[in-house]
Amino acid sequence: MNDRHPDIVSPATVVEASADVTAVDWDWFMSRVRAAVEGGRELSVTAQGRITSDPYRVLVATLISLRTRDEVTEKAAERLFILADSPRKMVELGVSAVSGAIFPANYYPTKAARIVDVSRLIIERHGGVVPADMGALLALPGVGRKTANLVLTEGFDMDAICVDTHVHRIPNRFGLITTTTPLNTENALRKDLPVVYWKEINRVLVPFGQTVCTPVSPRCSVCPLSSGCLMRFYGPSR
Repeated sequence: MNDRHPDIVSPATVVEASADVTAVDWDWFMSRVRAAVEGGRELSVTAQGRITSDPYRVLVATLISLRTRDEVTEKAAERLFILADSPRKMVELGVSAVSGAIFPANYYPTKAARIVDVSRLIIERHGGVVPADMGALLALPGVGRKTANLVLTEGFDMDAICVDTHVHRIPNRFGLITTTTPLNTENALRKDLPVVYWKEINRVLVPFGQTVCTPVSPRCSVCPLSSGCLMRFYGPSR
C-alpha cells in the first residue's frame, strides 16, 4: 500500500509506463493540451465544484453525467438542484420527481433511483455529509473509481486522478503510458504524472478528446501535439 495514497493498489499490479515516457515532457504535453481547449466550454461537473464548492452537488451531477452529453447534464442538474440541493431534501423529493427533473439524461429512471438511494445512505452512514474518502465513496451504489475521483478533485479539491475514456485513451495513444484498463491507467499516471496535474488532467483531456483527439478519425492534421505524438493510432485520421 502507498502511505500517501492508501487507496492505490499494490505497485505489483501497476502497468509500467512506456520506455518512451521521457521522450515528451509532461509539462509540454499539458501546456499544449491546455492551450488547445482554452476558451472552450467548462465541464458541467467542474463548474459545480467551482461555483458551489459542494461535494454533494458534484456527486449528484456526476451520477447524472454518466453516458450523457455534458449539455444535457448541466441542464438536468440545474433543474434538480432547484427542487433539492441536499441529501435529506433529495430523499424527501422522491424517485419520481427526481426522474422527471433529470429527463432526458440517459437512463434517467435508473439514475433517479440511484441518486435517492445514495442520498439516503449518505444520511444513514455519514450524517448527511459526503465523505472525503475513496473507500467510503466506493461503498455507495453506482459509484466507481471515476466518479469517486471526480468527487475528490472537484468537490474537495484533493489530489486525485479521474480516468474516463479520454484520460485512458489519449496518454496511451500519445505514447506516454502503455496500459490496457482504466485502473492500470490511473496507477500509471499516479506513478508518472506530476501531482500538480492530477486534478487538471481530466478537465483538459475530456474536451480535447471530444474535439481533437477523438476516438475515431482523430484530427491529427490540426493537433498542436502531433510533433511529439508517437501516433499509436492505425485507423483513418483527418
